[in-house]
Amino acid sequence: MKQNAVLVIDPDPSWEAFRGPLEKGLKIQLTQVSSGERGRELLREQFFQVVMLAEEIAGRNLVAVLREIKEEWPFLPVYLLSRRPTVEGAVAAMRSGAQDYLGFPLSWEKLSTLLEPYAQNGHGREMNAHLRNLEQGQVRPVITQDPAMLQILRLAKAVAPTRATVLIQGESGTGKEILARYLHAHSDRASGPFVAVNCAALPEGLLESELFGHEKGAFTGALVRKLGKFELAHQGTLLLDEISEMHPHLQAKLLRVLQENEIDRVGGRHPIPINVRLIATTNRDIKELIQKNQFREDLYYRLQVISFTLPPLRERRGDIPLLAEYFLKRYAQLFGKKNLKLTPAALAALEKASWPGNVRQLENALARGVLLAEGNFIHPRDLVEDSVAAEPDHCPKTAPLPERPITLREMEQQLIFQALKETSGNRTHAAKLLGISVRTLRNKLHEYRQLGRPGPAARTPLA
Repeated sequence: MKQNAVLVIDPDPSWEAFRGPLEKGLKIQLTQVSSGERGRELLREQFFQVVMLAEEIAGRNLVAVLREIKEEWPFLPVYLLSRRPTVEGAVAAMRSGAQDYLGFPLSWEKLSTLLEPYAQNGHGREMNAHLRNLEQGQVRPVITQDPAMLQILRLAKAVAPTRATVLIQGESGTGKEILARYLHAHSDRASGPFVAVNCAALPEGLLESELFGHEKGAFTGALVRKLGKFELAHQGTLLLDEISEMHPHLQAKLLRVLQENEIDRVGGRHPIPINVRLIATTNRDIKELIQKNQFREDLYYRLQVISFTLPPLRERRGDIPLLAEYFLKRYAQLFGKKNLKLTPAALAALEKASWPGNVRQLENALARGVLLAEGNFIHPRDLVEDSVAAEPDHCPKTAPLPERPITLREMEQQLIFQALKETSGNRTHAAKLLGISVRTLRNKLHEYRQLGRPGPAARTPLA
């Protein structure tokens, strides 16, 4: 597992005295360079949690170096160190984006106090605290040391206290709902309700009643008044998951809610004011849907006041060991297994896998590994076979040739069933893999059942 790291841009040799205590006491690796140019090169090559920038850099203006770093890494904490600190220097440093302006040399007590918060990023004591929180039903943490993800978290924390609508985009399994809960937890609505609705899981008629509620007698079967999710999320946050699957009629109604901050129950006579922070997620390209007239452009611009795009797991492979450790501890605790560890071969297999299902697929692999492990070690054979195939990504398996030519319809059916098998029967994820909507997939499966064709039920359950 990668250590936490601090970059020191300072030619002073006295930093060597801190190297051993930092690595042993705080598990922080110290890397020292003597120039701003070399410092920026290292920042491009690897991840550092914090930078210590000394005023005595030969031939360079300290504030100029700071500005260059902040332009390229705007959310990276940079501490400025000066042997002759002045008020003017402090003002210039803070205006240029410094985290703090400190006198040098630093004592061990001062340095350790300064760096201790950065030592618990995603593992150790913080991970154990997260596991305790999960037992108590609290929000799941965002486990990451990836620079792109950390920047997303910093932005999310900055905008969380506002009421601005947020659009979170990304592939299935990347953690969109977890980020939504992170926004809620860091907002001034954290004590209010967090209500989530999957827009792809319900037909149009049911979704309208689910979102906006209905009055008694509004339709057949409406025996009592029902409050919708907007009312249930009053003074809190409402998450609309997979909003790209929402019918255009409901999109228009949602747009009015965002504009007027009020809803109309189905069969209601008067509008009802609401105070809700809306977060929407999607795993599809909404701009492409707009071009196909499947999503309202005006609603898109209303939703993406703040927009985040989560990277897939294959683009943040440095997080795989962290996530693997987290899920291993979580499921070992859940299933009552102690002292479980991944073998080096198992960890290497996890790091090399392509993970089309992203973090969710990795989590399922670790859950299976914990269940199937014999003794204290999880081996590659214990993990999901499809997730950690022995062959690398660039050597795909060659499909066997069919005994006879197959029709396009048969090929379509095979692709659909294969996608359902690879996603453990989850229709939403299968539709994403196939590049079609959940509604289209549902219609195809219904068609196969009517024609009496064998489905994938014998091999995998349908979601």
